[in-house]
Amino acid sequence: MALIDQLKLPKGRISGRALGALVTAVRHTPARGPLTQLLRADLGIDRVRALPASARAGLPLTAAPVRARPDHGRASEQLSEPSHLGLPRSAAALLAAYRAGSHDPLSVARRALAAARQLANQSPTLGPLTGYDDESALTAARQSAERWRAGTPLGALDGVPIAIKEEVHQRGFRARLGTSFVPHDPSTVDAPVVARLREAGAIVLGQTAMTELGLSPLGSNHHRRMPRNPHDRSRLAGGSSTGSAVAVATGITPVSLGCDGGGSIRIPASLCGVFGLKPTFGRIPAVGMGFDVAMGGPGATSVVHIGPLSTSTAELASFVEAASGAHPDDPISAMAPPLGPGELLQARLRGVRGLRIGIDEAEWAAASSELARVCRTALAALEQAGATLVPVRIPSAPHAAAIGYLTLGIEAFAAMKELSARHLSAMGLDVQLVLSGMETFRPDDYVDGQRLRQGLRRDVAAALREVDLLALPSTALPAPQISDAELRGGFLDPPLLDGMCRYAFLANLTGLPAVSAPVGSDSNGMPVGLQLIGDAWDEACVLQAAAALERVGAASAVPCEAAVDLLD
Repeated sequence: MALIDQLKLPKGRISGRALGALVTAVRHTPARGPLTQLLRADLGIDRVRALPASARAGLPLTAAPVRARPDHGRASEQLSEPSHLGLPRSAAALLAAYRAGSHDPLSVARRALAAARQLANQSPTLGPLTGYDDESALTAARQSAERWRAGTPLGALDGVPIAIKEEVHQRGFRARLGTSFVPHDPSTVDAPVVARLREAGAIVLGQTAMTELGLSPLGSNHHRRMPRNPHDRSRLAGGSSTGSAVAVATGITPVSLGCDGGGSIRIPASLCGVFGLKPTFGRIPAVGMGFDVAMGGPGATSVVHIGPLSTSTAELASFVEAASGAHPDDPISAMAPPLGPGELLQARLRGVRGLRIGIDEAEWAAASSELARVCRTALAALEQAGATLVPVRIPSAPHAAAIGYLTLGIEAFAAMKELSARHLSAMGLDVQLVLSGMETFRPDDYVDGQRLRQGLRRDVAAALREVDLLALPSTALPAPQISDAELRGGFLDPPLLDGMCRYAFLANLTGLPAVSAPVGSDSNGMPVGLQLIGDAWDEACVLQAAAALERVGAASAVPCEAAVDLLD
């Protein structure tokens, strides 16, 4: 105990020599235990372990999403489609140009690939792609162009450029998980989600960059030339689906594939000013993921979801409709009620009259006052459109992030045990610190974390029996600033990490659908996201509310100077 009292961690960001010394101490000296204890305290893990027995429930027998109500049927006002003008271009704009014959998918694909390379050559870089699949993309574009000429397009994604996060396998690319040590040998097959998107006519341009092993929500990774935030290149773009968010924000793709274990879709979507949807756990089968290699099969974690980032809610709906459906290697996916053709696209036209949206004021108080102000303006727009704001209280919500660290952290540590044993020194200093520190966790940390998780699931279900949606800011803090030296050498910033993840894990630990909608900018011109969380399998409701914000002009992709025009 005396040793802990003598040790001090720097407050805030740790980088350079201080980070190197900390990693050395945790990996190679007796200070490992005391220093890890200090990190546990910074991330709120010790506080959550000290919660009373009433915060816990029995061990969960399944990771199936929490369902509060048996029926989600709602009347529709049959409103018009929200309009999307300007940049970044929406898929609807591309389809209209194809239909009119002014452009075709081949010219758009060529423009997207060329523009992605131009952005990559800038300094600081905004290049979203780490790998380009020109041959397959142009072949798919030619086939799509033929379908459009014949008047037989496959649907709302036919001819739409898309990019795939390097956490998911695609033909010709290995899911390298943002690392330097996973081999480059290409995958010979697509993950089911990628195969389904291709079958819907989407044009896969290539692979997008992610943070190393998906363990950072911030957007830095010294193994990659990570794109900066397109709204301010002195700031980070968020992670771990960094490249996918930047691809959409810069107009390279109207929609991209991301993965979300603790906000990794919603955080970069919010920071980059685009839409991001984490569907219900199991709605899109989590098969063909990079961690499958480490685990010898699917099931590395109980919280990671696949979902889209996009310019508008229409692409979110089209992506989920194309990619959803049961797969034999993902048992939870068999629980998902099937979606009818166009069901989610139509749900966006319902309007929000009569919709009840829960607001936990104690949770909102943890956000930056400026972010909260922008989000409340969006809520006021939903009220004007006919929704009702309802006060709710979720007692365990303040502890969701710490429970998430105990869940995702230990699951990832177990999944990567072999990789860590062979390659720990090749990882970034921040990742080395996290994985080395995990070795000192108590034997019952995971079990107690799951009992706390079940308590959280109980509390959230109780709230959702009273309301249709829960509303929270997407993050508690705006996009963080970054120096070149910090990007090169890596950094650790527990308060910032906590601020990014503050509101993310509530939906991951319950498996519930959650959308981040861009609802404006702060005084520095940085985008702000509002998060809407629905009941299990009720993506229709979160898209219904997000589309209502689009319709009244309270939500739209935030334009940036770097955005390219695919119809130029």
